[in-house]
Amino acid sequence: MEKTIEKLREQLQKQEKLASLGMLSAGIAHEIQNPLNFVINFSKMNDKLLSDLEELVADNADKLPDDDREDLIDIMADLKENMAKIAEHGERAISIIQGILLVSRGKEGEFIPSDVRRIVKEYTWLSYHAMRANHKDFNVTIRESYQEDMPLARVIPQDLSRAVLNLVNNAFYAIWHKSQTADAAYKPEFSVSVSSQADSFTITFTDNGEGMTDEVKQRLFEHFFTTKPIGQGTGLGLGIVKDVVENRHHGTIAFSSEEGKGTTFTITIPFKK
Repeated sequence: MEKTIEKLREQLQKQEKLASLGMLSAGIAHEIQNPLNFVINFSKMNDKLLSDLEELVADNADKLPDDDREDLIDIMADLKENMAKIAEHGERAISIIQGILLVSRGKEGEFIPSDVRRIVKEYTWLSYHAMRANHKDFNVTIRESYQEDMPLARVIPQDLSRAVLNLVNNAFYAIWHKSQTADAAYKPEFSVSVSSQADSFTITFTDNGEGMTDEVKQRLFEHFFTTKPIGQGTGLGLGIVKDVVENRHHGTIAFSSEEGKGTTFTITIPFKK
């Protein structure tokens, strides 16, 4: 009993640290957004200036030596390509920041009209980069499918993002762990899809990781149960997912898994009116 209480105390302390980290992340995200806007805007202005320069070069082509003209054209083409990449990745960073701010702004337990596809995409890739930071040899092919005409859904974004992150983290860990002993023929793969029906939406995560034993399947949602080494898993993640889906969003969570072959989780949440 004392060991359980001590473990619970440690988990609560971690949750407090995570809450503080969340507030700090939101502040940093807000501060970074402004300079990123400048980067994007100036890259677009430079692109316009390059277009003007191209016109000048074209108008004066007969006054330039052939070699110089060709060099100018090549340089301008490279600069336009670089400007496009700067704008693209700047807008990608803005998208991530806006997702973080959306999650941090809502009050605890507040349902907010949200783009579920965006939440799933952002937190899938955040999990991927976090996994890469912790395990340099980790890599995986990610396949994404997001329904284009899906309406906004009233969800608790903080909770849904946490559930997505936990499920994707687990999938990536299962893939990485399998890759440590698998032969060269193993190709790590992860698939995620978001779709909507008349009265609900569905999120599906599939990995070809190590899968689950029958014992793990039976104890999957137990608090403090984990198959990860000490210090790498709390045993709370899937319990949180189940609570977020079933108790807070009145949805369902189902899974199928085959040991050695992989796992699929399917979340279905009704549209809240």
